[in-house]
Parts: sequence; C-alpha cells; structure tokens
Amino acid sequence: MKALIFAAGLGERMRPLTDTTPKPLLDVAGKPLIVWHLEKLAALGVTDVVVNTSWLARRFPADLGDGARWGLNLQFLHEGETPLETGGGMWNALSRLGNAPFIAINGDVWSDLDFATLPTAPPGDAHLVLVDNPDHHPQGDFVLADDGTVLADGPERLTFAGIGVYRASLFDDWPRVIGGAPGADAAPPRFRLAPLLRAAMREGQVTGHHHRGRWTDVGTPERLAEIDHALRAETA
Repeated sequence: MKALIFAAGLGERMRPLTDTTPKPLLDVAGKPLIVWHLEKLAALGVTDVVVNTSWLARRFPADLGDGARWGLNLQFLHEGETPLETGGGMWNALSRLGNAPFIAINGDVWSDLDFATLPTAPPGDAHLVLVDNPDHHPQGDFVLADDGTVLADGPERLTFAGIGVYRASLFDDWPRVIGGAPGADAAPPRFRLAPLLRAAMREGQVTGHHHRGRWTDVGTPERLAEIDHALRAETA
C-alpha cells in the first residue's frame, strides 16, 4: 500500500515558527510531526510515501532523507510556490500513487489512531476518519450514519481528521464537479478536495469511522505547545 502526506501548506498561522521550518517538520515531543506519521505507515507495511511540498521544500529531503531509516521509499513532489490545495495536490500525485487504494494524511495533524484500523480496500471512493469536534471547530464537517456511510449534511456532525483511504476513482469526473473554481484551469490544477468528497457522498460512495481517541490539528503555536507538553509529560 502507498501513502500521500500533505506537506505543502504555507504555515501562515504558525509564524514565526514556520519562517524557517515547514509546519510538518516542527518538533513534537522530540521528533518532527511528520515522523509520527512515517513511523506508523512503516509499521503498517506501507512501502512508498509521496510527500507533496511547497513552502521551504528543500528542508524535507534534507531532514528526512530517502526514507530508508524507516524502511520507506520517500518521494518528494514539489508543487511550486503556490500549493495546489488538497484536491489538486492529490490529483497531482496520482501518477505516483498507482491504481490501488492509498492512504492520505494531513501533515499537520497528530493522533493516536492505529492505522491498522484503516480499510485496505474501501467499498467506495473514500473512507474518512472522523473525530469529536474540537473547540476551534465546533460545527464539524460531516455526518457519520449508523451504517458507516458519511453524509455531507445533517445533525451531529463530526470533524474530518485529515486521515483517510482513497481510490483514484474519486477524481473520475473532477472537472465537472469543480466547475469554474479559481485555479481549476491552471496546469497543474489547484482545487480543494471537499467538493469531490461531497459529490461522492451524494452517491453513497464515502464511508468512515469515528476515532474516539486523541487527535490534534496542530494549526497554531498554542496547540503545538499543548500536544508537545502532553506527550513529553507522558514519557517523563
């Protein structure tokens, strides 16, 4: 199985920490945030990981090497000075991810999720990990139905964890779904993943599960400090 880690964000909310270090390379309890993902992927048996990059792209191969220390083959895919967003970034990486289902993870989240709970072959176009709504995102994103399907709208929403398993078929009709969104006609195209997921949800092609363990969107210096302090205290 292969994986994609989104690491192309500009990290603007994390300044000045990200002035010289991309957000996924910021230290969390003694190792870069992205390394927590790499270790879990390696333990799962993943062999190839694509890391999309933009801001301070040179730092990733310099800090992570070729992945051999984790038994992984790391491929760095530079998107240019302007990131392609989640949808464009995933579309741009499809040629390296192949036709089989693949894992995709936001490079700026931390979780104690056991990656072995992820399906290797989701029944539809995508399988999403959902978590309880954090204080900074109380409205949530999607609804998890009793049968395991994920709905775009409804009561009792949960938050998308930025971790999922996808099939390339999610992009079969992407130009029609995205329409005339800004950046969609660029080369390579730049667009968000959410519209594709919502379209697939309307067709019953998205499943998910509720992770009730720990999860943090490391989107501010304060949240970075909180998770770093918590994890260091556990190992002290």
